Amino acid sequence: MAPLITLVIPTYNRAESLLVALHSVARQRLDPALWECLIIDNNSTDHTAEAVARFAAENPTLRLRRVVEPQAGVSHARNRALQEASTELICSIDDDERINEDFIESYLRFFESHPEANIAGGKIIAEYPAGRPAWMSRWTERPIANPMEFGTAIRPFPRGALPGGGNMGFRRSFALRYGFNTRLGRVGGKPIGGEENDFFLRIRESGEELWYIPTAVMWHIIPEEKLTAEYFDRLTYHIGISQRRRAEEREEVTATLLKEGLKWVATLLLCLTMHPIKSRKVVRMRYQISRGLLEKGA
Repeated sequence: MAPLITLVIPTYNRAESLLVALHSVARQRLDPALWECLIIDNNSTDHTAEAVARFAAENPTLRLRRVVEPQAGVSHARNRALQEASTELICSIDDDERINEDFIESYLRFFESHPEANIAGGKIIAEYPAGRPAWMSRWTERPIANPMEFGTAIRPFPRGALPGGGNMGFRRSFALRYGFNTRLGRVGGKPIGGEENDFFLRIRESGEELWYIPTAVMWHIIPEEKLTAEYFDRLTYHIGISQRRRAEEREEVTATLLKEGLKWVATLLLCLTMHPIKSRKVVRMRYQISRGLLEKGA
């Protein structure tokens, strides 16, 4: 029986966290004959190849493939997945997550029952093995974990919200029209993001509806090293860089900088309502994003 849907996992030098993700994949309730798992190894130099081979040997009923994409960058890996998937339906997660047992089936049944829909995303829950830090607020949590929840019913995404790149699904032929912007997205250790926002915004601007699937649940596992001041500064600075790159491509640099000024006003007003430890982090986030935005030629 040919599979009906492909689960994609791009990965780079995260063998151990990838195995956590794969163990949740192995617990899917959907008949393994109906889906495949495609791992796009973005030229890892750790023991990812050995870990995947061992996992495949331990789970012989799964259709598991590992493909190496030598061009560095998660956008290159995601574009490679669009070429390599053997099915029209695709759902995708990242290598630092785990998913519920109905994840793949939720996407399959949604697209089967909604032939007019081409793109969707699911619920994201932040998980902190070392505990949620006292400085974190809903605003500083967003760039780190991007949690989202919009109720218990299938519905269009709210106007100001977009799916997360670690929990998305689409029809392959549709996604190939857009592709992921290779100037954006994580490359090696540089946490440049924005490739999924760019992807979804271009699709929304075309008039396409983005759909929310509440039963496709992903837990984004945030390790302690991603809660340090150094990582937070680096992450938010690179968010600014990704925003600058997208603004340059769209010839919207001036407008983007003006919006950033308004965000500073909103940030300072917001801080008047917050505990000092949280407000300081919000200001730090805004400062680092602005630094990245002002980085010409980034």
